[in-house]
Amino acid sequence: MEQFTSGLLEWSGVRFTCRKAGKGFWLRSIIVYRLPWTWKCSKFLIKLIHAGLNTIAMIFAIVALVAVFDYHNAMNIPNMYSLHSWIGLAAVIFYSLQVFLGFAIFLLPFAPVTVRAAFRPIHIYSGLTIFATVIATSLMGITQKLIFSLKNPAYSASPAEATFVNCLGVLLLTFGILILWMVSKPQWKRPPEVNAKVLQPFGATPEGRKGESTLTDGSNGVKSDLKVNSEAARKQNLKLDEAGQRSTM
Repeated sequence: MEQFTSGLLEWSGVRFTCRKAGKGFWLRSIIVYRLPWTWKCSKFLIKLIHAGLNTIAMIFAIVALVAVFDYHNAMNIPNMYSLHSWIGLAAVIFYSLQVFLGFAIFLLPFAPVTVRAAFRPIHIYSGLTIFATVIATSLMGITQKLIFSLKNPAYSASPAEATFVNCLGVLLLTFGILILWMVSKPQWKRPPEVNAKVLQPFGATPEGRKGESTLTDGSNGVKSDLKVNSEAARKQNLKLDEAGQRSTM
């Protein structure tokens, strides 16, 4: 029995650790585009960092979710009965979908530029929405835990534990608002000349377009030169014909 209880406590610790680590990696992936020192890096490198941090956060979230279900089943606690569990599961599902779609559209070279341009605002809005949903889920979770855990005195009596955790919830909410403010602030966005390269597919660069225009101008110049040369040749032939007619006369 002691071994069983110890295993549950360890699994519960894994759940707690994965939740906190996942949120930490996710927050870093959100603000990686807003850090001024990253503006000097290539857009593709920042994409890789953003995708890597989100992938690690997704793995931690899935492990934490599995730990929750295993802990509930071992302790005979019903699953998926609270609003906290409903929104939490939905957030993990949509977050995983967000990571997979972002990887397929923005990292792989198969998506057309028009698809990337159309999906980009959806990707940004859905990412911020999921982040706000996770903050709300965390607040509901800590409140639910306090209600079930505090018996004597009860949560309604506002013991020291309840006040402490409520303060942590306020700090969590404030932190989430600051992150959303940082992401939405125009001054924190990457410069326009960097953003211009976002929707370029692999192998297509502004230099490449410039080269194409140079080739086009060159071909037009060759055509004009050929036209001038043909006109000069025609005039020379006319002069020769006139000279031949005069000599005949």
